[in-house]
Amino acid sequence: MPMTEKNATNPTTEPAVLHESVIGWFGEHARDLPWRRPEAGAWGVMVSEFMLQQTPVSRVLPVYEQWLARWPRPADLAAEAPGEAVRAWGRLGYPRRALRLHGAALAITERHGGDVPADHGQLLSLPGIGEYTAAAVASFAYGQRHAVLDTNVRRVFARAVTGVQYPPTATTAAERRLARALLPEDEATAARWAAASMELGALVCTAKNETCVRCPIAAQCAWRLAGKPAHEGPARRGQTYAGTDRQVRGRLLAVLREATGSVPQSALDAVWHEPVQRARALDGLVADGLVEPLENGFYRLPQS
Repeated sequence: MPMTEKNATNPTTEPAVLHESVIGWFGEHARDLPWRRPEAGAWGVMVSEFMLQQTPVSRVLPVYEQWLARWPRPADLAAEAPGEAVRAWGRLGYPRRALRLHGAALAITERHGGDVPADHGQLLSLPGIGEYTAAAVASFAYGQRHAVLDTNVRRVFARAVTGVQYPPTATTAAERRLARALLPEDEATAARWAAASMELGALVCTAKNETCVRCPIAAQCAWRLAGKPAHEGPARRGQTYAGTDRQVRGRLLAVLREATGSVPQSALDAVWHEPVQRARALDGLVADGLVEPLENGFYRLPQS
């Protein structure tokens, strides 16, 4: 049945055609990633979802494998100090994700007997779990029917159905309605659709230099059929890193990760020349719970 205006979708795009084409493409072209294998389990899926936020697969893979080898179950991570999670996070960036994952492991151990819950509401109640991660874990780990809207999926839907080059900066209610309207009714098919549409955005319908000749739904894509009109919203700026507080925080954390115990202020002072920015970055790390100040000007990764 064609989509309707009520569903806030493009009436020329048949959901069944999209489902069949994208899922069929996924069956032939999906990457063999460890968190997609049955043995990954719900915990492996959850760990991957935390790590993959704003971080490419190539950087995540080695850290993910080391993490699961060390902490194959939530209780294994929960038994360690949060600073060990920060240490193992390495250079993935945005290290607060490590603390949130540690907090989620604690909650899973205390509230759910050490098993990642399958219930969407229970997933949402875990520390550090938002709407996207809860939907992703419920869908990818438990085969449930949820709209899973990451950046890649939002871009595919924006182009194929809405006819614009890029989605809005933040997820809108209209995007959520569209995602729900596009969901297959069958749970298993919906879960497959979620993974397939995400992979399509990651490999083919990319932010730059999209390869429409490889796209299984190019013939139905509203944006391509409209002549690929240029983005009309605010300019999309890439994130800078060099010289930012993020870079300073990373250098300070690197010293603490490599240390076996606490480190003196002088060791931290040596990694960045500008004292005001260095102090601001260190204060931010302490405020975020990533660094623990001790007496006499010493610092360490958090122990509790």
